[in-house]
Amino acid sequence: MTFTLSCTEQGGVAHLRLAGELDISSTPQLGEAISRLLGDGHHRLLVDLSDLTFCDSTGMSAFVRGDNEAAAAGGWLRLTGASGRVARLLRLSGLADVLGHRQDTHEPSG
Repeated sequence: MTFTLSCTEQGGVAHLRLAGELDISSTPQLGEAISRLLGDGHHRLLVDLSDLTFCDSTGMSAFVRGDNEAAAAGGWLRLTGASGRVARLLRLSGLADVLGHRQDTHEPSG
């Protein structure tokens, strides 16, 4: 399945919606989108994985790298909507706890 990425902005949060398979060939597209958003001043990123059917270690690394870059700019990257194998992978790796979206997620003060 082909990887697609779309982005919208709402209430100061950039919403990225991923679909298809996030792997070594598609991860650079995600990395570029995150870098572009951060460069444009969007430091709060919510990544919707509802339509993501596969994610390998390069995709997981991109999530961690994106969160680190957003945190360095005073923001965050959070994941939401994962299901099936993707949700299981995030739980087993611990990323579901670290990067999981909570309704009370807010930009750190300071």
